[in-house]
Amino acid sequence: MVIIRRSALIGQILRRCHRAVAANTNNKNSLTCFHGNWPPAEQRDFEQHMRIVPEFISEAEEKQLHEEIEPYMSRLRYEFDHWDDAIHGFRETERKKWYPQNRELLERVRLLAFNGAIMPYVHVLDLAADGVIKPHVDSIRYCGNTISGISLLSDSVMRLVRTDAKKHQQNGTSTEDDTAYRQQPVTALENNFYADLLLPRRSLYIMSHTARYNFTHEILSKEHSKFLGKPVTKDRRISIICRNDP
Repeated sequence: MVIIRRSALIGQILRRCHRAVAANTNNKNSLTCFHGNWPPAEQRDFEQHMRIVPEFISEAEEKQLHEEIEPYMSRLRYEFDHWDDAIHGFRETERKKWYPQNRELLERVRLLAFNGAIMPYVHVLDLAADGVIKPHVDSIRYCGNTISGISLLSDSVMRLVRTDAKKHQQNGTSTEDDTAYRQQPVTALENNFYADLLLPRRSLYIMSHTARYNFTHEILSKEHSKFLGKPVTKDRRISIICRNDP
């Protein structure tokens, strides 16, 4: 009986999330702001493959996620020299085992964002208030066609810039590939079309297919966090990131 009730509850939540995605896609005042001269076909693909679900989790669910990971994260020091030069001012870990109630939240992510299983280890990335994630394209060696993340503690702005997909993908296993993995590519905004996305606290983003492969993505710094010309207060941000296998 408990399993049936939980299944029904998850179903109700997922239906609400699907409605939120559809409403955001159709709303002119959505969470996505397009810049530059977008080819119509590319913009349609982007809108399909880069989705944001506002209020994916409740305040209580955000608290239970935070309470599970904070005891470990608080023992770590923020780092400013990432091995691939993609992140500054961060703490991170990977977590396989979760409390049952949080495992249910991750199951909701899987059902909504992924057509199949997710990788067993979930990436937890703690970005300081003055931290930044620089433009990068995640290597196809480390994850598949979908990346999805729950944003905790703070709003933020994610920028995706059209780039050469092949230029930023490494398929081998050499040391040279490891050095190049997720190096910050050059993204000349005056020559590219790009999109800024507002990631509200407790929202879920789903980046897949063309949005995942053909665009760099980054989290803007505190000083540059603006959306539709208005400043966005970026504080400490934790993201719970799920991926599927390559």
